[in-house]
Amino acid sequence: MAEFGEILRNIGDFGLFQKITLFALCFPNFILPFFFANVFFIQSDPERHCNTDWILQADSNLTADEQLNLTLPREEDGTFSRCRMFVPVDWDIGAIREYGLNDTTGCQNGWVYSNTLYDATIVTDFDLVCDQSHLLEVAQTVLMTGILVGCLLFGPFAESFGRKRAAQIPVVVMLIFIVTTGLSPNYYLYLASQFMAGIGYGGYRLNGVILATEWIGVSKRSWGACVSQLFAAVGQCALAGLIYLIRNWRLAQLVTAAALAVVAVYIWFIPESARWLLERGRTEEAKQLIVRVAAINKRTVPESLLEKIVEKETEKKGGIIILMQSSVLRKYFLTIIFGWFSLNVTYYCLSFNVGNFGLDIFLTQLMFGLSELPAHILCIWLLEALGRKVSLVATLLIGGFLCLMILAVPQGNAVAVTALVTTGRFLVNWAASVCSVYVQELFPTSFRQTASGLGSIASRAGGLLAPLVNMLAVYHWSVPTVVFSSLTIVSGALGLLLPETRRKELPDSTDEAEGNRSKITLRNQSPANELAQIKSTRL
Repeated sequence: MAEFGEILRNIGDFGLFQKITLFALCFPNFILPFFFANVFFIQSDPERHCNTDWILQADSNLTADEQLNLTLPREEDGTFSRCRMFVPVDWDIGAIREYGLNDTTGCQNGWVYSNTLYDATIVTDFDLVCDQSHLLEVAQTVLMTGILVGCLLFGPFAESFGRKRAAQIPVVVMLIFIVTTGLSPNYYLYLASQFMAGIGYGGYRLNGVILATEWIGVSKRSWGACVSQLFAAVGQCALAGLIYLIRNWRLAQLVTAAALAVVAVYIWFIPESARWLLERGRTEEAKQLIVRVAAINKRTVPESLLEKIVEKETEKKGGIIILMQSSVLRKYFLTIIFGWFSLNVTYYCLSFNVGNFGLDIFLTQLMFGLSELPAHILCIWLLEALGRKVSLVATLLIGGFLCLMILAVPQGNAVAVTALVTTGRFLVNWAASVCSVYVQELFPTSFRQTASGLGSIASRAGGLLAPLVNMLAVYHWSVPTVVFSSLTIVSGALGLLLPETRRKELPDSTDEAEGNRSKITLRNQSPANELAQIKSTRL
């Protein structure tokens, strides 16, 4: 009876087919960082004053300085108020000059912005300033909520309807709602579009890497997650250039949609996971797909090997019930999702503050992207050289301590702060790649997608909380740093509870996952254990 690893070794475990599929599924990750342009590049407190064009009805020949002097109160430092104006009156200009205006109110007709870094942002288009400034954090939170819901929906969806459909549908959803985001006439339609686009984003980031990984052999399995993250890192660098050249958030959304339209065409030609087909009992479809893959890799499949793809006794599927009943898998699961949650809190707390570290925002974003490139390249090698456990523990602990060291550096030292932030972000990004590989190797096939989905939900919950953690700065600027650094350090220490999975086949049963054993050992299981199994189709 052939194991899937044996099948892959015969048809090519990292041949032309796997390389093309991996590139096709990773390329969208180059585009997806552009998705965050409208919430990263915002200039949250631009120079502004209330729109007071009402006074031009009394005298259309007023100069700009005269208009401001007559209609705006001044702050204690002598500057014009940015959030208040004098109450409009139905007087002639002579009476206004003679008696002046005293009663003030909030801006009634919007704002006039000046000296802005961008042509248009969601802040200036939707007037997210003064008493509406909190709506910026709301926008960031709604986006992260959509991503979380996408993971929640498309994780179980992939188990029932396949990895391929769970990667294709999110791309179409993203394409549609990125366009509606860029065309949104008001803040509330913008929020709804961002939420829906976030659902597509979360669904694709979860399932694209799973589909690629399940076709790759054990020797190159880490490439699935790491190359995916590598494309995202290149996208981060390109994002800085995109916004530098296109300083209009609406145009940036439409450019993103145009690139994603290419993906929405070719994604329909990506084949299903043979491992999932066999798990679902669709043996003949899996055989045909295996033969086609072998042909693309210029290999032949021995008839004797195809004959070994038969029905085998396998354990009952219980989904999350199996996880809750197994204390070993429960420990692994809670440990890995807490690490994933913690590193995403740190990652997005730093990312949402990209413009607040003292250096030029475009330079900081470029440094963020460039720092991720070596992280994911090194990850591919070190996952095989050092293993999953050491890599995860080391990156989380060191990254957390570096972020904590920000508190020891004077806030005016922009270079030192940015260096610590960039290095800390580099390490937690590295840890994210390790988590993506680890979560697939710790759990059996029947629960792998659900575990990845739940882990991705936990990570997105971390991203969802990041804007709220940053809001704790109203109490003291150091509070957010202490919170996300501590979470990362604790999760790194808990990583010591996980087993090493380097160079081991993916587990197909709960027993294999619990014992972290090879399949050869499990073939000698007792008849008592065999009675606890039911018939389904798999390798």
